[in-house]
Amino acid sequence: MPDMVPEPVLVDRWRSMLTSYNRVACHLERALQDGHGLSMSEFETLDRLVAVECEQRRMQDLAADMYLSQSALSRTVARLEKGGFVERALCEADRRGIFVTVTESGLRRHAEARATHLAVLAEHLPAAAKSAKSGEPLGAGR
Repeated sequence: MPDMVPEPVLVDRWRSMLTSYNRVACHLERALQDGHGLSMSEFETLDRLVAVECEQRRMQDLAADMYLSQSALSRTVARLEKGGFVERALCEADRRGIFVTVTESGLRRHAEARATHLAVLAEHLPAAAKSAKSGEPLGAGR
C-alpha cells in the first residue's frame, strides 16, 4: 500500500486545485460573455456538439459527457435554441429521446468563441502548471 499523504497536504492540494479552476473559469466566463454573449456552459455545450462531428446528438449522451445536471443542460440547450444556435427534435424511434443539432449560426458563434476560449486557457493554464512545479499552490500569483 502506498504511503498515506498527511491530511493537511491533501486538503491543501484540493483547495489549490479548486482555486486554480475557479480562477480560470471566472476568466473564461467573463471573456465568453463579454466577447460572444455565451456563458461557459453554453460554450462547452456547443463545443461538445461540434467536437463529435455528427449531424445530431441525443441529449442523454450529451448530458453523460458534461458536468451539468440533466436539468441544467436542458436549460442551457433552451437558451442556445432561443439564440438560434441549436435545434431540438424528438427522436422518431423513441419519442422520449431528444436530439440536439448545431445550426449554421451556432457553428459560426462557436468558431468565434473558440479563439477566445483557447486564448484564455493559454494565458492562465501555463501559470498554474508552473506554480504546481515550483510547489506553490495552483493559481498563486494571479
